[in-house]
Amino acid sequence: MELDERKMKILKAVIRTYLETGEPVGSRTISKYTDLNLSSATIRNEMADLEEMGYILQPHTSAGRIPSDKGYRLYVDDMMREKEKEVEEMKEMLLEKEDKMDHLLKQVAKVLANNTNYATMISAPAVHHNKLKFIQLSRVDEKQLLAVIVVEGNMIRNNILHVDEALDDETLLKLNMLLNTSLNGLSIGEINLGMIANMKQKAGIHSQIISDVIDAVAEAIRADEDLEIYTSGANNIFKYPELSDGNKASEIISAFEEKRQLTELVQETLSDEKNTGIQVYIGEETPMSTMKDCSVVTATYELGSGMKGTIGVIGPKRMDYEKVVDALKNLKHQMDKLYEE
Repeated sequence: MELDERKMKILKAVIRTYLETGEPVGSRTISKYTDLNLSSATIRNEMADLEEMGYILQPHTSAGRIPSDKGYRLYVDDMMREKEKEVEEMKEMLLEKEDKMDHLLKQVAKVLANNTNYATMISAPAVHHNKLKFIQLSRVDEKQLLAVIVVEGNMIRNNILHVDEALDDETLLKLNMLLNTSLNGLSIGEINLGMIANMKQKAGIHSQIISDVIDAVAEAIRADEDLEIYTSGANNIFKYPELSDGNKASEIISAFEEKRQLTELVQETLSDEKNTGIQVYIGEETPMSTMKDCSVVTATYELGSGMKGTIGVIGPKRMDYEKVVDALKNLKHQMDKLYEE
């Protein structure tokens, strides 16, 4: 006989309570589950039915009930079906293409918040630390040049540069050679003032073009100002008394709304090019000043060719670290695999 929804909820409540306490569970304890909204008498009747059906046992005459093997089996099978459904939903989301990346990242943050009961964030993949692959200057007309800039991940940026006089083919060739031999393979952080001065000297009267190209390269590689961050579950903070104090909660919620501190967290996480794993910040270690009473766990994911982003979970210091780390490892693995196919 298949259990109706109410009996299934009561059975789950009995099992979860027994797993937590190890003590037989009474109807009064179950009646405290706010989502049931049932009287103790109703719960007693339902528990009697569950006992008759063999899903729970009464070890002593005056004691509460404990799960039977049959009850455990139903509970585990139902849980596994739910988990498999979640995994399939996640796989479907992670197979979405780039034009649905916005929706995908929002869903990832939401699913992670629901699964962990903490606040979550995920940044869109950024190219800030990518390296320059190629520069091509070509003539648009006598007063304009087109600078085509290609960075790792095959991201292309086109910039129009204004010049005071027309450049012949030989001059364009020399400038292209100078730019590519000097800059290819470098990130914006590796292009220093001495290097720029040397290039300007070699360019002679065309040194302004070098300055304009450097600015265009920086704009192509830099993603700080355009960093998109998706958040979910900020209200989960109120579930934890140590964080739900008016001022603390307000500061944390504000950080999620304004996202400036989250941007700084992402930048710090991605600044270490060797960091491709899980980072755990506890209390004072947390880079965000408003979250010194929290723990923050982050993971760096990569969508091929250096396109990196950050997934983060923010909760109390007493968070379930094992559960959070496992969830992030799973997500990171799936995100890393997203663009390999």
